[in-house]
Amino acid sequence: MYDTILVEAHDDVCVITLNRPEKLNAWTYQMGAELAEAVVVANETPEVSAIVITGAGRGFCAGADIEDVFAKKDRGDQKMRDWVALVRASKPIVAAINGPAIGAGLTQVLPCDGLYAAQGAKLSLRFIQMGLVPELASSALLPQRVGFGAASDLMLTGRTILAEEALAMRLVDRVFPADRLLPEAIAFAQMMGRNSPSALRVVKSLLTENASENDLKLVQKREMDALNRAYESPEHAEAIAAFLEKRPPDFKKRG
Repeated sequence: MYDTILVEAHDDVCVITLNRPEKLNAWTYQMGAELAEAVVVANETPEVSAIVITGAGRGFCAGADIEDVFAKKDRGDQKMRDWVALVRASKPIVAAINGPAIGAGLTQVLPCDGLYAAQGAKLSLRFIQMGLVPELASSALLPQRVGFGAASDLMLTGRTILAEEALAMRLVDRVFPADRLLPEAIAFAQMMGRNSPSALRVVKSLLTENASENDLKLVQKREMDALNRAYESPEHAEAIAAFLEKRPPDFKKRG
């Protein structure tokens, strides 16, 4: 179905694997389009509760493919989906960074809900070294993750760091040995994805809207409006019934 990615089901988690291992999964326009389509399909599949994105071979994504993205100089002809908006409106997405994540290979996962990395994985936002500036809202998302100083460090030097330093900076959330990375990412995705689907979407929306909102009255209004809607949802009713009946809630039947 796809040429540059693989899609597999692991129980109720859709695992999307960037699949150009001979080029360390360097990003192309085709890969971007296929990746977005696979996320859309996963979101529309009731059996899928969450998504994990990883890479084939020894790399996660070595950035944009120089020949495809730059040498052809055909960027103006490409109509790409708004990736950041798609990820933020999606079911939970966890990135399992199994190897180098460079440039766009890293910025494309900053909007995700969890970033897990393999020990020794290399990460870099080296746009500045290519005479370029960062994209995919990364100049907002990166400071939200690591703070202004660390974001300035990473974006203005373009230096490469290992997963362990990325963890200390809070650029990634957890670091695991390579053989544990994917199972741990899947388990974390399931932990999020098995909650109320409607509440998950709303909480993600609140995080997106409120993370950089300075008007606390507006923040509280958004939360209260969403909370009042949640009180009336069948999923909340199911959660209350499950608590009283001492059983796990079944959100799939009530969503």
